[in-house]
Amino acid sequence: MAGAAMTTTFLAVIGGASLLAVTARRLHPGDRLPSLEGWALADRGLGAGWTWLLLGGTVYTAYTFTAVPGLAYGNGASAFFAVPYTVIVCPLAFVLLSRLWEVARRHGYITAADFVRGRYGSAPLALVVALTGILATMPYLALQLLGIRAVLTAGGLYPPGAAGDLAMVAVFAGLAVATYRHGLRAPTVISALKAVAVFVSLTAVCWLVLGRFGGPGGVFDGAARALGGTDAAHSPLVLTPGQQPAYATLALGSALALLMYPHVLTAGFAADGTRTLRKVSAGLPAWTALLALFGFLGIAALAAGVRAPAGGAEAAVPMLVDRLMPGPLAGLVFGSIVVGALVPAAVMSIAAATSFVRNVYVEYVHPTATPKRQVRVAKAVSLTAKLGAVAFVFGLRDQDAINLQLLGGVWILQVFPAVAVGLYTRWLHPRALLSGWAVGMAAGTYLVVREGFSSIVPLVAGSPEIYAGVAALVLNLAVAVAATPVLARLGVPRGPDATDLPSRPRAGRRPPTGANNA
Repeated sequence: MAGAAMTTTFLAVIGGASLLAVTARRLHPGDRLPSLEGWALADRGLGAGWTWLLLGGTVYTAYTFTAVPGLAYGNGASAFFAVPYTVIVCPLAFVLLSRLWEVARRHGYITAADFVRGRYGSAPLALVVALTGILATMPYLALQLLGIRAVLTAGGLYPPGAAGDLAMVAVFAGLAVATYRHGLRAPTVISALKAVAVFVSLTAVCWLVLGRFGGPGGVFDGAARALGGTDAAHSPLVLTPGQQPAYATLALGSALALLMYPHVLTAGFAADGTRTLRKVSAGLPAWTALLALFGFLGIAALAAGVRAPAGGAEAAVPMLVDRLMPGPLAGLVFGSIVVGALVPAAVMSIAAATSFVRNVYVEYVHPTATPKRQVRVAKAVSLTAKLGAVAFVFGLRDQDAINLQLLGGVWILQVFPAVAVGLYTRWLHPRALLSGWAVGMAAGTYLVVREGFSSIVPLVAGSPEIYAGVAALVLNLAVAVAATPVLARLGVPRGPDATDLPSRPRAGRRPPTGANNA
């Protein structure tokens, strides 16, 4: 009976998401001509409420909601780097996203590579920014499917064999159709259900956990004993001095990388103004609190004696939910996490497709493509990206997707100098930025692969471990800074600046709209 009730609630949540996706057409402002901006960015017309739902639902993915508590279950305190990392993101989004939105809106930019192309007048630099974004996004998209499968398997909702695979494909297919037709509007309306379902279900789970253990102290003490300690203060639940450099650099590097991902920028560009983005940035800590509670549930799973399968720590919280909660509430939690995967998966596929169309197809294949044709190609690429993610999940090991996503975080961080630094100064030469990007990509990949696909690495034997992405970014910036005066002395020309941003930092008022300060 409990199993039937759980399945019914789960299907009701998934059905609700499908019905909401159908209503996405109501967000259309009218009968406008098809455009990539309309399909991919909802005509930049989302208000503060919708933007908060979409950006939060995009940044906080289903895999995050299973991986962070899984890491807490397996490793203890180090998992909570995700909390300061998402806290750091808020002021960065307040400053960077609003400034980038303003330039993008004024010049019709849709992707970060569009901005780089306009800022530096360099097609090669814009191309590597676009391709890096696509390369980093694809394994991230596949991980959403892995998160769905892990949750459903732990909850007993994933039938063995082909039946389970077909059920997951069917859930994903509904999203694919809605996204194909309505673009970003489909995940926007689904994000409302995600927020309500996740916040309600997580509150219920935490209430039951605290009631069972008599408060947070009982949870942490029980987890400490499970990890071999005497109490919470003398266990892996507390960072050691040796772990602190890795913790700090991972939090900082992850925050810098997150805002460079195409799907995050796509969600931000859909806002209707800079004031909206600033309001949303101030409200994002509510989602961070949600993430912290998911990490707390990983600790609770230890205290409750949950035994996750070897190599499957991400199943710890679903197993805890299945053990503690009555069937209907458990179904609500599982449905919430699945819906939590649909929103970022849709935005990721849209962002990857848009980058391909704007910065590869139009730039190098069909420069005279009409807006209607661009939308048609973007829809096809978006659908192909989803199919590729499904094929990836079914064709390769789960660990392969995780390894590639770890690399993706290191890779996407290497576009930070061209995009974020370029918002404030054009002093860095585009060819120097290209050289720095190449060095950062090579160094980051080498460090991660050398350590067996661990993103926490020692630079040399015996040195403290740090996040490989930060080390690669430092090399990237060093090469760009060193190469810029050399290229200037050699007289290597720069491309024209099509933006109205200052060429180098200076005090005083901003230049008037339309001024060219190249």
